[in-house]
Amino acid sequence: MNLILHTVTQEKQRIEYMLLKYQNELSSLPRGTISEKTVGEKTYYYLKYRDGKKVVSQYVSKKEIENVRALVEKRRHIETMVKSLQEEKAIADKVLEGAV
Repeated sequence: MNLILHTVTQEKQRIEYMLLKYQNELSSLPRGTISEKTVGEKTYYYLKYRDGKKVVSQYVSKKEIENVRALVEKRRHIETMVKSLQEEKAIADKVLEGAV
């Protein structure tokens, strides 16, 4: 039984490390979504996100749009990973709590 508790403890430490790493990375990635607006025959791109109660639209040039899209997609992926890790951490906490 002691080996199982040791393994769960190590897993919890790994999860906490990964959560910290992901949270640091999230702070540098843009939040929000990309929206397109067509005026005449030109298309303009905006990064839209909430700042408190208001929605902020930030213009993104055509040169930067692919890079920003990739960063937004990376943020979504990391947010999904964080949610999964938090669920795993909750399970590990319950196992360790029950063992004490």
